[in-house]
Amino acid sequence: MTDRSPARDSRWPAFAVCLGAGFMTLLDVSIVNVALPSIEASLDASPSDLQWIVAGYTLAFGLVLVPAGRLGDTLGRRRMFLIGLTAFVLASAACGLVTSAPALAVVRLVQGAAAGVLNPQVVGLIQQLFRGPERGRAFGMFGAVVGISTAIGPLLGGALLAVAGEAEGWRAVFLVNVPVGAVLIPLAARLLPRDTRHGGRTPLDVVGLALLGVTVLGIMLPFVLATEGGGLDQAPWQLLAVAAVALVAFVAWERAFERRGRDPILSSALVRTPSFTLGATIGGLYFAGFTSIFLLVTLYLQQGLGLSPLAAGLVQTPFALLGGATAMIGGRLVTRYGRRLVVIGILTTIAGVAATDVAVLHVDGAAAPWVVAACLAIAGAGNGFVISPNSTLALEDVRVAQGGTAGATIQTLQRVGTSVGVAATTAVFFTTLAGAGADAAGYGEALAVGLRVTLGIIAVALVVAVLDSLRRRERPPVTLPR
Repeated sequence: MTDRSPARDSRWPAFAVCLGAGFMTLLDVSIVNVALPSIEASLDASPSDLQWIVAGYTLAFGLVLVPAGRLGDTLGRRRMFLIGLTAFVLASAACGLVTSAPALAVVRLVQGAAAGVLNPQVVGLIQQLFRGPERGRAFGMFGAVVGISTAIGPLLGGALLAVAGEAEGWRAVFLVNVPVGAVLIPLAARLLPRDTRHGGRTPLDVVGLALLGVTVLGIMLPFVLATEGGGLDQAPWQLLAVAAVALVAFVAWERAFERRGRDPILSSALVRTPSFTLGATIGGLYFAGFTSIFLLVTLYLQQGLGLSPLAAGLVQTPFALLGGATAMIGGRLVTRYGRRLVVIGILTTIAGVAATDVAVLHVDGAAAPWVVAACLAIAGAGNGFVISPNSTLALEDVRVAQGGTAGATIQTLQRVGTSVGVAATTAVFFTTLAGAGADAAGYGEALAVGLRVTLGIIAVALVVAVLDSLRRRERPPVTLPR
């Protein structure tokens, strides 16, 4: 695949198509949660069905990221983007038309896999289309999309249910993707840069992909099922041992594969690049912390305070809006301030989460949602200075030819971090709730304790970010690769 950019005036429209597709796929991570009661009533879904309707998407998404990124780097990002986008739109239509809960769970697996194929191409295309400060701005816009899509899912889902009705409104949650995709597919075919190869095809590391897949699945599955299944005792924790063995085998295989002159999934040069490894670590840790906030706050608002899904979504909207705004600003500032900007962002997020912790214990009644919204807004402002600048810094020393694989690796660690973090915080939340009582005060106490777990995880990300900031002061400036 070439790293030659198309004409300057066509790059940003192509990037806009990438943002639209990325927003759709990331939105479906959270939008379905508010529709689960409607799905349960309409399709007579069992708890196991509902579990897989949510977990299947998350697992399939995380499982195919790195293989899809690798395929995009070797076979062509435009081709893989169109395959992923088309499959996602068709799967969305199928989700909205199914007549049984097991069928919906199966199609959600396909939808998640399609989203996993699509997203690494977005990161790879950013690497390919932009250089220098423009790349930072592009990642800023993408970071805004990530933050807004994650936080706005419950709000949009609640709005669709309110318009379409509780009985069959869940179908609109999926079918809304179809007209959007119908517009994006021809635009992508027209605007994205055409794939060009130099020389022959590079053989894929099939064994490495299989071992990596077992590793990711073995780590994510227990934590996802622990969260969606409602209890730690229902998760297959023995799979963590399988994942550990697969990881060791993957590392050994990759080293041997590279020694034979082959092109591994993760080259030793990439793994030894400090900006990449530290940035990926920060991303995984940070996602383990901040993404659990939405679930815990939603439980507190809806079950503790009795708010509707739409009202609960509105409370979290300031987080999304400020996060999107600061992500755009962060994309412009990252080339000037570097890792220090990420440190500032994490500190601001910590301040907002800590304020929310204090607020839910001391403010009740009608004022509680307003105060929580204000505190979350502070956290959202910090969030925008973390995600997009961190992506820019993590990929700054990565060759364009490896952009999709490197970006997919970062996204995979984010998905793994999300699964682990959500499982840990929800376990603490429900354990605290069982002792505190299922009233507003009990939910407030459970949320406060869960947020402290979140703060602990984010604090570890802060330590890594500070260490990377200090490391960067001792090295010469980096020129972004071409």
